[in-house]
Amino acid sequence: MLALATYAREPEAVEVTPDVLRKQMAAAHPPFECLLAERDATAVGFALFHHKYFTWRGRFGIYLEDLYVDEAHRGRGVGTTLLRRLARLAVERGCARLEWSALDSNAAAIAFYEKLGAEALPQRTVFRLTDESLARLAAGG
Repeated sequence: MLALATYAREPEAVEVTPDVLRKQMAAAHPPFECLLAERDATAVGFALFHHKYFTWRGRFGIYLEDLYVDEAHRGRGVGTTLLRRLARLAVERGCARLEWSALDSNAAAIAFYEKLGAEALPQRTVFRLTDESLARLAAGG
């Protein structure tokens, strides 16, 4: 995760620790699932995802929160393998969609996703409330 944050130029944004992740994964209802890609018993990539409900479809889908492949292993099919496995998982679970977002500045990722047949949704804008803005809205401000 730190490698992903470094790639996104936000290494200081990582607050989660391995202990927190272990506790979350051991919970009765873990908040996420993760596919791990390995080569020679070494982790080289991951796809972290969770279920999301799609109101108009009336069904759950899978939201890919993060996809990361170690730079030395890019271009070798690792990302494709992770996404293909995630797509199979979505189909097996009867999901309505597999959905994710990408940074507009990440042209390589966008090209990769489009090559796999993914469709960009230009009519959508992602919004976020965190920390102070979240607390302010919650407090009625």
